[in-house]
Amino acid sequence: MKKIAVFVSGGGTNLQALIDAQARGEIVNGEIALVIASRPGIYALDRAKKAGIPAVVCSQKELGSQEAFEAAIHKVLAEHSIHVIVLAGFLSILSENFVRWWPERILNVHPALIPSFCGRGAYGLHVHEQALAYGVKVTGATVHFVTAEPDGGPIVLQKAVEVLPDDTPESLQRRVMEQCEWQLLPRAVSLLCQDRLKVEGRLVRILGGTEV
Repeated sequence: MKKIAVFVSGGGTNLQALIDAQARGEIVNGEIALVIASRPGIYALDRAKKAGIPAVVCSQKELGSQEAFEAAIHKVLAEHSIHVIVLAGFLSILSENFVRWWPERILNVHPALIPSFCGRGAYGLHVHEQALAYGVKVTGATVHFVTAEPDGGPIVLQKAVEVLPDDTPESLQRRVMEQCEWQLLPRAVSLLCQDRLKVEGRLVRILGGTEV
């Protein structure tokens, strides 16, 4: 059973999707063992508490440097014997040195179809504002492995939804979350915990036939 740490920075809707999926038995060979928040007072911490999941705040602002920030995270991960990291709305950038410690063991969910509307500055509602401004007819979400390049790691899963004529950034964000993010992220985490994701260059192959 692989122990999962979920990194959060806000309301924790994707954390809740993982908690709910775990309760339904959909995360095979994995359990959420830790939540790490980048700042205190966020609602994601309430979600963790309600689910009985240990939660820790590691604030770069309070710790004073990237090195101290990541050292604190490493310490907590080791204390909880974590195997897999999931970035679920985590707004702090992790350094190349940190990522190297966790090769092909960090997943991120991004609210667009990478390589569109991604990279530095593309997060949260800004992504959907960009999609609407560009006039795309479809958008969606992507789960990918994390590398030193923001949103640049190998893609694990993607799903698309139609952009409607009367969409606002808020309505589009909600539909992408409900129909894409909350479905893709638990599936990808389950596949990783089962050792069913094989990275071949920039491609990710799902082993073992039909997904579960």
